[in-house]
Amino acid sequence: MNDSFRGASSTAGYWGPTDPGVLPAGPAYDEHPAQQTRPMPIVPDGPADNGDQRDDRGAARPGGPLFRDKTPQEPMAAPTPPPPKKRAGRDLRAAIGVGIGLGAVVAASLFIVKAVFIGVIAVAVVIGLWELTSRLDEKKGIKAPLVPLAVGGAAMVIAGYARGAEGAWVAMALTALAVLIWRMTEPPEGYLRDVTAGVFAAFYVPFLATFVAMMLTAHDGPWRVLMFLVLTVVSDTGAYAVGWRFGTHKLAPRISPGKTREGLAGAVVFAMAAGALCMEFLIDDGLWWQGLLLGLAVAASATLGDLGESMIKRDLGIKDMGTLLPGHGGIMDRLDSLLPTAPVVWLLLVLFVGSG
Repeated sequence: MNDSFRGASSTAGYWGPTDPGVLPAGPAYDEHPAQQTRPMPIVPDGPADNGDQRDDRGAARPGGPLFRDKTPQEPMAAPTPPPPKKRAGRDLRAAIGVGIGLGAVVAASLFIVKAVFIGVIAVAVVIGLWELTSRLDEKKGIKAPLVPLAVGGAAMVIAGYARGAEGAWVAMALTALAVLIWRMTEPPEGYLRDVTAGVFAAFYVPFLATFVAMMLTAHDGPWRVLMFLVLTVVSDTGAYAVGWRFGTHKLAPRISPGKTREGLAGAVVFAMAAGALCMEFLIDDGLWWQGLLLGLAVAASATLGDLGESMIKRDLGIKDMGTLLPGHGGIMDRLDSLLPTAPVVWLLLVLFVGSG
């Protein structure tokens, strides 16, 4: 230690011999209460990566940087956040619960008293017409007359069950005529627009639903209706499950961005498998290969029906037709794939096993 750090004499506060060549045997203290402390080495300012280390006297010596290796460290990459999990587009618990409840009502009415099931169809038709005409009025100002549509729609379903296709066509014609007459009680502005929407609604909802009633007239009618419902639900479920898990290629992005080609493939596979089983075990004289064709047709018609209503909703600027069914939307949101599928299943069953 040099003199500048020891002090020159005892008068400077150092207690010991004056001879600079003789050092005391241990630390010494002056008369003051404060202890003489050894000054800490001063680290000069400047970059730390100058290639030298400094000892406690401040002298530079070789051996590397003062604090760390002079090699620059690569910055740690920020961890990539995990991709968000896919979520279903609706409340599955509510959807499943409502679906089970509706299935129980349909099954009970279908196999106990056929007339009760016809009443279930008529109620669904009237509610569907109310939802459709209400959305048309709210979003487009189109006032399709609900009263003649509701009365004529219920009559159409009953006529189809009682008189077959002939009764359905007659009821359809009378309903269209009633729409034309009813609208005459209002001002003429928008007459053509309103009656056109009314005739469309009469065909789209009650007339297509009439084919379900006509299936019921066969001796194995309840099983035909059950197969129709099962195949449509299986097709929708297959499309939803496969599309949600594996869907990457959009089917019709301008109409329904959520639908994928993979989902359509899932609908076809599921519906064909269910069709083969249903035709073999539920329908009299039915063959498994007929069920394959039936399942393929159901997958196609159900998908087109779903896209058709999506087109309507996109034009109206809405997501659902209603809120009556939690997890599903409205009645029309459940009938969208059933309505266009009903005439397809009825026709193929007539061709395969007859109408009786």
